[in-house]
Amino acid sequence: MNSRGAHWMDALRTRLWPLPVLAVALAVVLGTAMPALDAAVDGQLPESVTVFLFSGGPEAARSVLQAISGSLITVTSLTFSLTVVTLQLASSQFSPRLLRTFTSDRFVHGTLALFLAAFAFALTVLRSVRSESNGTSPFVPEISVTVAFVLAIASVIGLVLFLAHLTREIRVETMMRRVNVETQESIDRVFPEGRPPRGPEPVPVSERFLIVSTSSGFLTSFDKSALMRAAEESGAVIRIDREPGSSLVEGVPFATAWSAEPGAAFTPAVREKLTDEANGAVATGFERTNVQDVGFGFRQLVDVAARALSPGINDPTTAVHVIGHLSVLLCRLAERSPGPEHLTDDVGRVRVVVSLPKLTNLLDMAMNQPRQYGAADPAVAGRLLGLLQELTWCDRKDQYRTEILDHLGRMRNAIGAADYSAAERRSLLDHADSLDLLQRQNRRPGNKENP
Repeated sequence: MNSRGAHWMDALRTRLWPLPVLAVALAVVLGTAMPALDAAVDGQLPESVTVFLFSGGPEAARSVLQAISGSLITVTSLTFSLTVVTLQLASSQFSPRLLRTFTSDRFVHGTLALFLAAFAFALTVLRSVRSESNGTSPFVPEISVTVAFVLAIASVIGLVLFLAHLTREIRVETMMRRVNVETQESIDRVFPEGRPPRGPEPVPVSERFLIVSTSSGFLTSFDKSALMRAAEESGAVIRIDREPGSSLVEGVPFATAWSAEPGAAFTPAVREKLTDEANGAVATGFERTNVQDVGFGFRQLVDVAARALSPGINDPTTAVHVIGHLSVLLCRLAERSPGPEHLTDDVGRVRVVVSLPKLTNLLDMAMNQPRQYGAADPAVAGRLLGLLQELTWCDRKDQYRTEILDHLGRMRNAIGAADYSAAERRSLLDHADSLDLLQRQNRRPGNKENP
C-alpha cells in the first residue's frame, strides 16, 4: 500500500462513524431480506428448530421489537455520551493529542456498531409484522424476531464489556502503553530492522530550485515511489527538507531540487512539473498521524509528562512512567540508524533524499521539557539520568556519545540549581558521575569487548 492509501486508511481508522454506518446499512438489508426468508419457510421448519424461535403473535412481536429498538437507541446515546466524556477527560487532563488514540479504538467502534445495527434491524423487521385485518392473513417473522432478540442480548453483554473497557482505557498507564505500541509500529515501518547506514549527503552540482508547497497543513507522509519517478523523469535530484509532522504553509518552500547533470538548469516547464509532482507525492492534513511521523508518539508522551508536572496536577509518578516509555523508544531507535533516507536509481545514484527524524532530535524532545518542568523533583531527575544510562547501554557503536554527554551536562546544571536536600543532591550527582565515567571510558555494559 502506498503512502496515500495508508493515509486514507489511517483517516478511516481514527473516525467513529465508518464501522457503525456500515453496520446500520447491513442491518437494514438483513431486516428487509430475512422476513422474506421467514415467509418462504413459514410452516416448513422442523419442531426441533421452531422450539427455539419466537412463538408469539403479531402484537407480541411488535411489543418485543418496539422494546428492543427503543431501549437500544437509549443505550447508544449513553454509550456515545460516555465516549465523549472520556475524550474530554483525556484532552483536559493528559493531552489533546491523545484523542486520536481513543477515536481509533476498535472496541468502541464495534460496540457502537452492534447497538446501532440491532436498533436498525429491529426497526426494519417491525415493518413486516402484520395483524389479521381486511382479509389479510397475519404474519410474524419468527426467525427475524428471534435474531433481533439475540442482538438485544448481545448488546446488553456488549454494554457491560464496554463499561469495563472504558474504565481500563481512561487509565494513564493504558494510554501510555497504547502510544508506546503505536510508536514502535511507526519506528518499524519507517526505520525497519537492518536498515543500512546512509551514505554522504548529495551535494548540488547545478543551480538549486526551491519547490514551494501548494497546500497548508501537517506533512503526514511521503509517496517515495512517486518522488523517485518524478526525479528520474525530470533528470533531477529531489530533497524533501521537511520531516513528517512538520507544518507546511502554502507558498513556502518545503523541498529543493537540482539537475543531476553538472551545470544544467531546469526549464520553466520542468520546474512546474517538479512542483506539481512533488506536491502530489506528499500528503498533508490538519493533524499529525502515526503513518510515517515517528516524532508524533514522542510528542504525545512528552505532553503527558509536561501536563503531569504542571502545578495544577502535580503528578511526578506519571512523569516517571512516561520517561520509562520514552527510554524504550529511544533504545529501539538506537539500533535502527535513524535519519534521512536516500533513494537511489538503477545505477546507484541518489535521486531522492527524504528527511526523517534523527535520534538526536528525538532525544532533545524526550529530555528538554521533562527536565525543565520536573528537575525540581528528585524522582524525575533520577529517572532522566536513568534514561541516559539506558540509552548508553543500547548505543553500542558510540554514535550518540556527544549528545548523551551534552544532556548529562544539562542535568548537572539542573541538579545544581534545584532545591534538594544534601543527600538527594549527592545521590543524583553520584549517578551522573558514574554515567559520565562510563561514557568517557567507552565502557559498554554487556559488550564482550569491554572488561
